[in-house]
This record gives sequence, C-alpha cells and structure tokens, in this order.
Amino acid sequence: MADDAVKTSSKSDKKDQKDKKTKKSWFKGLKAEFKKIIWTDKKTLGKQTVAVVVISAIICALITLVDSVALQLVEFIIK
Repeated sequence: MADDAVKTSSKSDKKDQKDKKTKKSWFKGLKAEFKKIIWTDKKTLGKQTVAVVVISAIICALITLVDSVALQLVEFIIK
C-alpha cells in the first residue's frame, strides 16, 4: 500500500517537472517572438488610429442609414 503511494508521488513529481519545463520553454518562445515584433512609430500609429476611427464612423453612418431605410420600407409595407 505504501509502495503505491510512493509510485504515484514520483509519477506526479515527474509530471510537475515536465510541466515546468514546458512552461519555461513556452515563455522563452514567447519572449523570442516578442523580440521579432517591429513596432510602428508614433506618427504612423496616430495616422492609422485616425483612419480606423474615421472609417468606423463612416461605416456606422452607412449601417444606420440602411437600417432606417429598411425600417421605413417595412413600416410602409405593413400599413
């Protein structure tokens, strides 16, 4: 009975060590990938942010317009 507990304990210890090695390896890989990232400068980032906000506002207006027209058509058909 005691031998079973020792065997189980050593198996879990090996698994824990393997998990730790895997996590360390994963974090090392993540760190290496982050070093490969080329970050944009502030000027480019500002331009891209403005472009995204403007395009989002235009698409929002178009969706609102199409929705309003569709609603009016549905109300016209129902009445």
